[in-house]
Amino acid sequence: MTDAASGPSAAPVVDLRGDHHVHSSFSDDAVHTPAQNLAAARAAGLTVVRMVDHVRVSTTYVPELVAALAALPQHDDVRVLTGVEAKILDTAGHVDAPPEVLAGLGGPGGVGRVLLADHQLPGPDGPWSPRETRRRMAEGLAAADVVEMLVTATVAALHRVGRGQVAHPFSLLPKIGLSDDDVTDELLDALADAALATGSPVEVNEKWRCPGPRAVARWHARGVRLVASSDAHDSADVGRYRWLRGVPDDEAAPGTQP
Repeated sequence: MTDAASGPSAAPVVDLRGDHHVHSSFSDDAVHTPAQNLAAARAAGLTVVRMVDHVRVSTTYVPELVAALAALPQHDDVRVLTGVEAKILDTAGHVDAPPEVLAGLGGPGGVGRVLLADHQLPGPDGPWSPRETRRRMAEGLAAADVVEMLVTATVAALHRVGRGQVAHPFSLLPKIGLSDDDVTDELLDALADAALATGSPVEVNEKWRCPGPRAVARWHARGVRLVASSDAHDSADVGRYRWLRGVPDDEAAPGTQP
């Protein structure tokens, strides 16, 4: 493992021929179609790509997304997996996704997994923005309690949805002045136990550069399935890993994106 600044040197424990978190124009902040992302995955030499897009409880486009993914051309060299990305809402593990989408996970006409995201802190009473979380911390909420809420919510969400994937774990923490160094070994193990119990993969995420090497090493030792993800919102970033390969920021590397 290298230091967190230059990446977790995940190549020995994560298959970089896969990209398990790629957004398309079904997400309002992404630009390319599923077909363009598939072409990019093939050009990058990937063998598997998971196409996902953002949802909320009110989202209605998921059947169209499923149909678009089903209509993609079949290629022997790359396998297309499906999913949606939704934020974890509270410490009970409720997820901001349409109930019918969650009910149909893994079934005919459904997507394969829901990517569980820490876009906001899942509090006991609902999601807290980074600003709200920092305000509460300034008023005395302990950092340890914040981290415990995040892990407790993620564990609960994994069990609640059954077919989950932990998206960019701990990406929220730097936004509130913390890091995954603030996550205890016991909490890392609790998340590992939930991932193993539910058969859920956990991302090592290029875009958000998380989790760090300590979490990667500990989860790998526990047997957690770690998957590479670009979190691409542009087809140019599909399967393009730099931080994951441990390439320093001031160096270029063939076949990778800055």
